[in-house]
Amino acid sequence: MNKSMKYLFVALGAGLLVCQPALSQAVSLDEVKIDWAKSVMVSKSTPTLQVVVNPGIARGGKLNKPAFSALHSLGADYVRYVPWLPYPKQAVAELKEPTDGKTSWDFSHIDPTLDDFMKATEGHSVILNFSTIPAWMYKTDKPVTYPDDPNQVTWNYTQGTDLRDPSMKEVADYYARLLSWYTKGGFTDEYGKHWESGHHYKIAYWELLNEIDFEHHWKPSEYARFYDIVSTAMRKVDPDLKFMAIAEAIPGNNPDMFEYFLNPAHHQAGIPLDFITYHFYATPTPDQTIHEWQYTFFDQASGFLNTVRYIDEIKNHYSPSTKSDLDELGVILTEDEKENSHPGYVAKPEPAAYWNLAGALYAHLYIELSKLGIDVIGESQLVGYPSQFPSVSMINYNTGAPNARFWVLKLLKDNLGPGDQLVETGVSNPGISAQAYQTSHGKMLLVLNKREREQKISLPADAEGANVSFVAPSTGDHAPASSTVAEHSLMLQPFEVAIVRWK
Repeated sequence: MNKSMKYLFVALGAGLLVCQPALSQAVSLDEVKIDWAKSVMVSKSTPTLQVVVNPGIARGGKLNKPAFSALHSLGADYVRYVPWLPYPKQAVAELKEPTDGKTSWDFSHIDPTLDDFMKATEGHSVILNFSTIPAWMYKTDKPVTYPDDPNQVTWNYTQGTDLRDPSMKEVADYYARLLSWYTKGGFTDEYGKHWESGHHYKIAYWELLNEIDFEHHWKPSEYARFYDIVSTAMRKVDPDLKFMAIAEAIPGNNPDMFEYFLNPAHHQAGIPLDFITYHFYATPTPDQTIHEWQYTFFDQASGFLNTVRYIDEIKNHYSPSTKSDLDELGVILTEDEKENSHPGYVAKPEPAAYWNLAGALYAHLYIELSKLGIDVIGESQLVGYPSQFPSVSMINYNTGAPNARFWVLKLLKDNLGPGDQLVETGVSNPGISAQAYQTSHGKMLLVLNKREREQKISLPADAEGANVSFVAPSTGDHAPASSTVAEHSLMLQPFEVAIVRWK
């Protein structure tokens, strides 16, 4: 989770921008033009999401059953699961240094939620990221403490910048044992004792650490070495495991990390570089309201897309076979940070239309990132609530119902994905995003309204009678509604996201 309330945009040269093909005909202000005969590219993009561990989704938490039920109904691949630092007992399996023949391995607060996650995603690929290294593995002035209550939040668990074992064998062994616990039925600890788990899960991907530009401030050479040593140890447990790396919070702030990591010369021979990952959160200023957000979010997205183009240039130069997973995409409102940093502060609730606006932002990013050939496009996150980044939630944290952000993801996942052909599409209204796809299920148009007002668009004549599935203010926390195209035009509600299916 991005704890910073700032996003740094990097000015990039015009030569790095990806130019879309020119339209053969001029486009009027509100007309969507589609040339079904002109394929632009084939999509590689999978829409998905991340699940961050917190007490709300823990077994017995009020959001556990509705959240995992929604996740199961989604049926997505590449679902990212992150136990992380605010809850050490739910994220770190060995909280105390082994001494005098004794260890502190304890999965009692970790396994129940992970088991529920694995059941909800059964049959689909998952990404595990135990992002928090045990604090005792770092050099610190004094031992790091943590709450006895597994549900009590703390933001001070991750301390230090240097691992106490410079060989990194200690941390590599920790991750190898975690993997063995979940895939091989157990592990042997530091003193030769065998621990039985009974788990034999299939883990397709493992992401090594999270937001390394925030947590412990990794240098490129240090992180590349960490990746090599830890992934090698874990591949001895599961040779088929693939790895995701970097997970930068503000990628435009540190392109050197990508340039160093993606250069095979900086890795041991034979180390695969399967995936790189990084994040984007739109972050409005405190004095803005939703009236400004409708412009701020998409303007910041444009800056982020320039960063994506730049990183792709680096990747394609050094390691073109490496894939990209943008596994945290969303919005963090300033009220979230005020609540986290000022004890006792009661955050203002999000405006109802915010959820539709945030959903429209994700749909817009899906369009633009699919044009750039990004492999995995991950919305953040399944559950948030007051004190836990509520503006990032895809579940209504008061009722447990999936909100508009979830339903937008499901709309995309149920209709679009890898293998779709993007065809030439144009719309000159800057308040509308649109992209047509030739899919295995027929012709489809993804269109969304970026603005807080109704907008009418004109569609090609052959769209007459087409089915429309949409998420809009009128659908609330409910599944997408349906309508039919009449007079080959479509009235879009504020921040509406729609899929038009040709007959």
